[in-house]
Amino acid sequence: MLYRWKVRSLKVPHLNRLWRRWRGWRGDVVGSYDRLPEYIRRHAPGRSFADIGCMWGVNGEYAFLAEEAGATAVKAVDVFGPTPEFEATRAARRSKVQFVLGDLTRAETLARIGQVDVVFCAGVLYHHPSPFDLLVALRQICRETLILRTSTIPEVRGLPNAAVYFPMLDARGRELWNLKSLGLLHQAGISNEFQPSEGYGNWFWGLTPSCLESLLKTAGFRVDFRAAEAFAHTCVCTAVGPALNHALPDELSARQLAEQISASGLARPA
Repeated sequence: MLYRWKVRSLKVPHLNRLWRRWRGWRGDVVGSYDRLPEYIRRHAPGRSFADIGCMWGVNGEYAFLAEEAGATAVKAVDVFGPTPEFEATRAARRSKVQFVLGDLTRAETLARIGQVDVVFCAGVLYHHPSPFDLLVALRQICRETLILRTSTIPEVRGLPNAAVYFPMLDARGRELWNLKSLGLLHQAGISNEFQPSEGYGNWFWGLTPSCLESLLKTAGFRVDFRAAEAFAHTCVCTAVGPALNHALPDELSARQLAEQISASGLARPA
């Protein structure tokens, strides 16, 4: 009950502004969508760059910004497009930004992108049914720096790493997460019922900031910078560990492992 009250309060514009002022007074970095260009200009110069989820509503704007800031090579990746606006801008700028149509969590898309120094991904993670798999894929293509912005939900006191799965919530459950009062006019799968035909257009996950940070660390990133908003977070991360890869053993090794497990007596039905 208290948590629902907390979420509803943060959806009220003037209370949301008060929350931002309080977090700033407390010494926290308060985030804003408008600061994304600042992070790109800081990290892109002299480095290769990939924008994952580059089209929706921005038509490759951040990929072009990275090129303008001095990135050595830029790839713009999405599951649809390129849009006419993207093509027009690329032609007008005589840009060398390369568009890649593909799903980052698929091997063929990873192969087409290869590795880049800086990866930018905004407004994508919560649209993926398997956010950890997406983070692992981001780690696979990232040599140095990840700039990630994603929708989040407020922390649940006493329950770190909490998350909410949006599909199949009833109307009352979805209403709690509807952010229309803060200017977000449509959230597929929240404003209405889950739409299978919308695919990745649906909102799948509401991750708390602690859950987001744990997922990033597990995927092989260190979170160096975090800018907080009531319903979003921006993180700048360094690639520090290998991307998680559970290797399937060959048949001989698999049999040996099976013998060890049986001999240990540890395996019990859960």
